Amino acid sequence: MIALTLAEVAEAVDGRLVAVDPTVTVTGPVEFDSRKVAPGSLFVAFPGEKVDGHDYAAAAVAAGAVAVLGSREVPGVPMVLVADPLTAMGRLARAAVDRLPGLTVIGLTGSSGKTTTKDLVGQLTARLGETVAPPGSFNNELGHPHTALQAGPDTRFLVLEKGSRGVGHVRYLCELVPPRIAVVLNVGTSHIGEFGSQETIALAKGELVEALPPDGLAVLNADDPRVNAMASRTQARVVRFGEAPDADVRAEAVTLDDRGHPSYTLVTPEGSAPVRLGLAGRHQVGNTLAAAAVARELGMPLAELATALGELGLVSTRRMDVFERSDGVTVIDDSYNANPASMAVALRALARIGQGRRTVAVLGYMAELGPFERDGHTETGQLAAELGVDRLLVVGEPAAPIHEGATSVGDWGGESVLLTDQAAAIEVLRGELRPGDVVLVKGSRYRTWEVVDALRVDVGGETAA
Repeated sequence: MIALTLAEVAEAVDGRLVAVDPTVTVTGPVEFDSRKVAPGSLFVAFPGEKVDGHDYAAAAVAAGAVAVLGSREVPGVPMVLVADPLTAMGRLARAAVDRLPGLTVIGLTGSSGKTTTKDLVGQLTARLGETVAPPGSFNNELGHPHTALQAGPDTRFLVLEKGSRGVGHVRYLCELVPPRIAVVLNVGTSHIGEFGSQETIALAKGELVEALPPDGLAVLNADDPRVNAMASRTQARVVRFGEAPDADVRAEAVTLDDRGHPSYTLVTPEGSAPVRLGLAGRHQVGNTLAAAAVARELGMPLAELATALGELGLVSTRRMDVFERSDGVTVIDDSYNANPASMAVALRALARIGQGRRTVAVLGYMAELGPFERDGHTETGQLAAELGVDRLLVVGEPAAPIHEGATSVGDWGGESVLLTDQAAAIEVLRGELRPGDVVLVKGSRYRTWEVVDALRVDVGGETAA
């Protein structure tokens, strides 16, 4: 964060100083986890029924925090008192980025692929200047300002993903940290149970391009009609990416190798160049095109861009992370989260990587689908069968429609089994896996990753890389 006096902090958040010297300067990070406090920090204390940050205020000061941003006084602790620490943190983020005129804020949204594409953009912009784009999602009302407050005087690029569970959420995040470049990846069915329809999802995601200034840039997916239509919702210049013939940054002649790594010809107004990705999955073509469109607009030459795309790697964990065990089993760890669209992408990757080998899919429940829950799970099971997955392990009773969907495909030559929990899936895998198998693990955040963690323990007792 840029250095601010406590008086400046109080002014930014409409707070009241208690037991502090207003000239003392915050020189360290803004943290809400007292274990991460460093000398010069500002500690944010969030109230809570089970865990109240104010109970850790004194410990944070002892660890070096110059003050605590909180909603009630703590005896003997220097405080910036506010009505709502979360709102105040957002205001502080806005005040900090407003003092960084040389900062380019890049915002990304979409139903799937946000975190991966944020990581890709961050890797490319890091070649052009100091970048803040930390691993993980951090895409809500807390993570957004926390990430933005990591930008300092030397930061040139701040890359932020924007999550949404309703109309107005993206707009609010844009008010906290106004973007100059906006990337919209897709409009799918993630959180459709809360939105109600894809049209409402498109309305919410499009708030990102509406927030752009007239001299900003909207980077839109030409292959998604709902995203493409967002061009009418912004005054900013529009650049399109995708495989459509009219995309400004597009991929032609896409192929996949036997490990699912895509290659394509990158076509731009400046010319074309071959690209071979080190990332697995056909869907990475679109993700890398979005990142390429941003980097090109920021001045990266075509030849350098094509090389850089081939050198991109995974940053955030449990997202299409393909690793090999010493016994010859290949594991695809995509266990961070799931929705019907991302399940389809992962299953197609499994089918491609597993060509000529036995394929196993360990699939868990997909959350937040509302009235679309049964159909979303059933269609996922049907797709697994249609793609020829050999063995389907469905974890947990809420995911049972995946099992039902797969077994409803009459000419499927594979087998599905419904298991009670992750432990049961681990036991089955330990008894059945053999050299050459390819295993996909995916589900919403219901400890599905426990299966991957068990698979990472190599047959020799070591952790597989």
